[in-house]
Amino acid sequence: MKLEICANSYKSAIHAQKAGAHRIELCTELSLGGLTPSYGLLKQVIDTVSIPVCVLIRPRSGNFTYSNSEIDIMKHNIQLCKDLGCVSIVSGVLNKDNTINIEHTKELIELAKPLSFVFHRAFDWTPNATQALEQLIDLGVERILTSGQKTSAVKGISLLEELKRIAKGRITILPGGGINADNVSIFKKAGFKDIHASASTIKQVNDVSKIGMHSHKFFDETIEAYSDIDNIKSILNIINE
Repeated sequence: MKLEICANSYKSAIHAQKAGAHRIELCTELSLGGLTPSYGLLKQVIDTVSIPVCVLIRPRSGNFTYSNSEIDIMKHNIQLCKDLGCVSIVSGVLNKDNTINIEHTKELIELAKPLSFVFHRAFDWTPNATQALEQLIDLGVERILTSGQKTSAVKGISLLEELKRIAKGRITILPGGGINADNVSIFKKAGFKDIHASASTIKQVNDVSKIGMHSHKFFDETIEAYSDIDNIKSILNIINE
């Protein structure tokens, strides 16, 4: 069984290698479900570690339904990852009804070649998991990262096993979500070849901040936050009086 570590920083990536993990999925902002890492982080990790580096391509938090401009941003980041030497792209696009957006996902897969493509946990939002599985197989996806459409992979183990049975080796089902030393044996006994975990711990590194920098209103995954034209004009009107 191979262990993929979801590394959210350079420190996490180095620890993954030192501990003997088999590969890394590099991202940032675990609290948001993961976002695309910066160029600087990408380059430093890929230049330093010797284990394979997969990279999450997700341009923002929230849903997985992207505009054409956001798709273009994702394509630029995929090309950057290819140029820097990563081994896999981890991404995916959904329609507004959370079905697989075949057209855009195919575009990302084609651009990623010859790198392998992993469809990320957007899969867990799809309304018909077996249909989505077959669609991703047809598209040539190598792995699906999924918690079995539950809040953790342990809770989703029944669907994970069903997906693995239906897949019959045509695609790798990569369980992820809350996997740790206490429950990893469940997935080993079930015959999964790969697992995904952040293996995170929390360490306080400074005193309590004077004010918080998080804005809780932006953590709702059903919304899209953006700078509004009218709001900008209203501020400018007052500035320019």
